[in-house]
Amino acid sequence: MTAQIQLLALGISYLFGFLVFYLYKINYSIIKGKKRFYQSLITILFMYNVVLIYIIVIYNINHGIFHLYFFIMIALGFYTNIVLTKKMLNNVKCRLFIEKIKKKCYTIKNRGDKNKTQNNKKRTS
Repeated sequence: MTAQIQLLALGISYLFGFLVFYLYKINYSIIKGKKRFYQSLITILFMYNVVLIYIIVIYNINHGIFHLYFFIMIALGFYTNIVLTKKMLNNVKCRLFIEKIKKKCYTIKNRGDKNKTQNNKKRTS
């Protein structure tokens, strides 16, 4: 394997770490409210698909030759994305605005539950 192909595979692995981070966030948002069995099943399928995608990508780049440093680059890309996301959220100028939106979303989401409990209290009284 030439040095050019190795560098390309390293770069792709690093970017794949970024992709895995965002896919992980999407997966987490999907399984957050589900039962434990469905969480486990969806997570297993998610990991299976991510591994298959990575195998296909590496196979197309360098005919399926895997090295340990490719996986280290994936982990480094994932970790870098975590750090960058935290820094970006801390440096947002409109941080208070984002917090207000989160509070509104949370209260809108739970508003139906409060109305149901209030209606139940009125019925029992």
